[in-house]
Amino acid sequence: MSYRPTEKTEARKKSQRTLILNSALKLVIEKGFLNLTIAAVAEKAKVATGTVYKYFESKTELCTEVFKLGGELEVRYVKNTVFPDGILPGERSCKKRLLAVITAFAERSLENYRFAYAMLAEPIDPMIEVERLNYRRSFARIIEALIDEGIDAGEFCQQDSKITASALVGALAETMLGPVGASEPDALCCDHQALIENIKRFSERAVSM
Repeated sequence: MSYRPTEKTEARKKSQRTLILNSALKLVIEKGFLNLTIAAVAEKAKVATGTVYKYFESKTELCTEVFKLGGELEVRYVKNTVFPDGILPGERSCKKRLLAVITAFAERSLENYRFAYAMLAEPIDPMIEVERLNYRRSFARIIEALIDEGIDAGEFCQQDSKITASALVGALAETMLGPVGASEPDALCCDHQALIENIKRFSERAVSM
């Protein structure tokens, strides 16, 4: 008779996999992808090294899942900033919501500069770069939707919203690279508010009438 896992067994496996994944994400937030090792993850999760390999066949697979999880969390944070509970699309101007996205992205990057560098530019396995592109495209889709809405409402000039959104995400990522660099980033001493205001003005000009 073949063994069939019970619901309790499956729940335990899912819980342990989540624990390992969250532990790996914490390591990346603290030290980046280059310092993530299977042994370090196992120590963080308080499990055996073999247990980590039970759920993730390689470091590349683990890093890919960590990147995906980190990206989902950051995108969700920005979405909640633009569309918080009780505020529906159209209740705030498209311009205000666009600037809220820009501000949220910049503030999160400056506050968690080591993690921001890991997500935006840290050298990683080519297989994981696919997730980095997906991460940036997710932000671009949020901005694209706001630009489309703004065009329809007469707030923004006619333009290719997809191109503008991609360009803004690219500009945001590039602008953040100095402040969130791998070692001794400018984020430790730069004027955060002045930097964010400059980025917002640039973004506003990019979509203005």
